[in-house]
Amino acid sequence: NCLWLSTLLMLLLHFCLVIPKLTTDAYDLLPAPGGEELTRGFLQEVVDILLGYISKSSQRSSKVLDFHHPHQLKEGLECFSLDLPDQPETLEQILVDCRDTLKYGVRTGHPRFLNQLSSGLDVVGVAGEWLTSTANTNMFTYEVSPVFVLMEECLLKKMQSILGWSDDVGDGIFCPGGTISNLYSILVARYHFYPEVKTRGMGVLPQLALFTSEQSHYSVKKSAAVLGMGSENVFMVKCDESGKMIPAELESSIVTAKEKALVPFYVNATAGTTVYGAFDPLNAIADICQRYTLWMHVDAAWGGGLLMSDRHKMKLQGIERACSVTWNPHKMMGVPLQCSAILGLLQECNDFGAEYLFQTDKNYDVSYDTGDKSIQCGRHVDVFKLWLMWKAKGSEGFGSQVNKCLENAEYLYDQLLVVTGNLSFDHTPEHSNVCFWYIPPSLRGQPPGPDRDARLHQVAPRIKGRMMEKGSVMIGYQPLGDKVNFFRCVFSNPATQQEDIDFLLDEITRLGDI
Repeated sequence: NCLWLSTLLMLLLHFCLVIPKLTTDAYDLLPAPGGEELTRGFLQEVVDILLGYISKSSQRSSKVLDFHHPHQLKEGLECFSLDLPDQPETLEQILVDCRDTLKYGVRTGHPRFLNQLSSGLDVVGVAGEWLTSTANTNMFTYEVSPVFVLMEECLLKKMQSILGWSDDVGDGIFCPGGTISNLYSILVARYHFYPEVKTRGMGVLPQLALFTSEQSHYSVKKSAAVLGMGSENVFMVKCDESGKMIPAELESSIVTAKEKALVPFYVNATAGTTVYGAFDPLNAIADICQRYTLWMHVDAAWGGGLLMSDRHKMKLQGIERACSVTWNPHKMMGVPLQCSAILGLLQECNDFGAEYLFQTDKNYDVSYDTGDKSIQCGRHVDVFKLWLMWKAKGSEGFGSQVNKCLENAEYLYDQLLVVTGNLSFDHTPEHSNVCFWYIPPSLRGQPPGPDRDARLHQVAPRIKGRMMEKGSVMIGYQPLGDKVNFFRCVFSNPATQQEDIDFLLDEITRLGDI
């Protein structure tokens, strides 16, 4: 009773001292004179909101999401409104907005969020993101970001070492996601073969051809369009049933491009495709690139994390022969979004030496003014959270985390073989992607054919919609080629356990049989 009374008195004291002051607006926070106490109280309230959210995200009894349709959120719910006012609102209302923003969002750290390649909620990573935002600096020069620039160098060297590159071979930067990393790879490859493009433009170049697998990420086509080469000049190389690029088909595509008077220069190999999680045969592709003098890029945005695992890194054998590599720690390594690296030589390709930033007569080693490697000017600090997590886990900790995710995939695949109504694809997963159909009772006796396919195509989206409305679990789905809609379950959240996989299968059955 004394403990209960003491707690109640503390809450009342907190309410009396802090809450009334939060009826003022943000102009009274630091750096306003005398604003320290109010700032401390406001930020403590924010921290309490965030701690509550983090705690609830790990509770299986909580919802993955509180789903509302777009028109409902736009029209406003309770005290939540997206409208922007002319006059400042109180700090109390700002806190309400913070709570509601989290309330109506998706808990991507929930153990039953299995929807995307990036998921989970690493507390050390979150702390790193908080500190990064507090520092609020830019990655273009050493003078404004000395510690972060050195951290980036340290991380890039470590990642290059893991790839098997020597110190004098690689370079790189962290940039906004895998799509931009892949764009950089094409940009650098083009500059490598045709450096005159930097000053004279595409008009002085032959018509170039690029090659990537038919199951690679769409960013390769998009980058070719953005860089003026044209999406039609990207050859989509056929894959086998497991989603791997077929080397003979790559060589055939190169010959076909030459017959069309195109000039092949770039091949993208994928280490961990988005849907199947397949790994292209890197050594065979490297042999072809060497034979035809082509730039070999490896998109390991999803699969790069397996390099941290002694058990699984052999799936990327041959990656050391790549000219450039994309690696997204915000996926398999669980770093908070966003955290993507492009590994490869960038400086000469992109530098223009803006004199207001990159003066050569500074009082320190200006080689650490790394911003000119980027096509951006301002660049967000994405390295600290990864560096901090690496300190907290060590390389072995990341490896164990990756192993756990692949073990979850193996468990799901094994369960699909015995659970009635679930039909997995024919191949064993290479990564933590598991693709499967759910066959409801009404379709189990129906023979294969167009009618059955048309009805089966509606099953996954219908179940997914019911999952979202209920808020119980989230899993992705899509069609692919001649395959009708199927579920794609991906494991990158270390919080997910076998009990969550059992729940997923039970929930699909419950919602699919309605």
